[in-house]
Amino acid sequence: MPSNKVRLYFPYCFRKRMEGHDWCIVQLGVSGVISGVEVDTSYFTGNFAPRFSLQAACLPDGTTFPVRQPTMGTAASSQQLAAMEEMKTEKWTELVPMTPLRPGYPDTCKNYFPITSTQRWTHVRLNMYPDGGIARLRVYGIGSKDWSTVKNSELVDLVAMENGGVCLGFSNAHYGHPRNAIGLGRAENMGDGWETARRLDRPPILKADKSGVLMVPGCEWAVYRLGHPGVILKIEIDTNHFKGNYPDSCRIEACALSPEEEKAVVGKDGAATGKWKTLLGPTKLSAHHRLFLSGGQVQPVGVVSPVRLTMTPDGGISRMRLWGFPRAPNPAKL
Repeated sequence: MPSNKVRLYFPYCFRKRMEGHDWCIVQLGVSGVISGVEVDTSYFTGNFAPRFSLQAACLPDGTTFPVRQPTMGTAASSQQLAAMEEMKTEKWTELVPMTPLRPGYPDTCKNYFPITSTQRWTHVRLNMYPDGGIARLRVYGIGSKDWSTVKNSELVDLVAMENGGVCLGFSNAHYGHPRNAIGLGRAENMGDGWETARRLDRPPILKADKSGVLMVPGCEWAVYRLGHPGVILKIEIDTNHFKGNYPDSCRIEACALSPEEEKAVVGKDGAATGKWKTLLGPTKLSAHHRLFLSGGQVQPVGVVSPVRLTMTPDGGISRMRLWGFPRAPNPAKL
């Protein structure tokens, strides 16, 4: 909720203040650990906010704020400000102290600030001193779920970005990064998925085995750390939008690794460990299709993290979902 706002959505510009300073509250699209923030003053060359600060809080689910209608040219009423004061947002943890910003010219508009906090946050408070314009606020970090609220019997997408899933390494990201495959919702287009370049080691004449899977020498892979170790029971592979460039097949492997072993896997093809177990064997894919797998199609491999998704020979996968129960890792198996 803004204190003196002309526009509800970025870019926004406050009118000149007579006293105090302006601010707004933003709920993060994905709760998590913040690693950096960018304050973009594009186009605000003579009326950019000269200084800003950023505060953050981790609030319980269901927390509500006083309603603030996006009416241009109006400031928050005294009643609205009084209601916000009861929430004491001005006492939230300071992530970036009051810091100068630069004007919105192309060579000065991007203002990036690294953040070293390791705490989970759900909301931020953007303060501008005393007023002015900010085109965009971008908050970067890694998603993090409050796993204490998840029951042992609750099925969760363990690899989802919003639940803390992270892409650790990959072989090819020519058209789309593999981190896109664990993004929010279904992919909006091909650029919102993971797509590789065509492999040049494909034979001139392609042949398939008895199950219809192409017999080719090469493949592309991506390794993901789950948001929480767990037992995977259901899998979804979605080739949404990939109609002529979907992979012929895919497979998924999983294992339980210590932090030291995980580092050895990052940036490699997984040959650094012999612990990979088959979670999903070679599975034929089709164009623009959402494939769900469960039961006997998903092999029991116990409590795992990370996982390795391999596509053969190349192409695009828009989303991968790994549904399972969060479980504590077994130290004896690391």
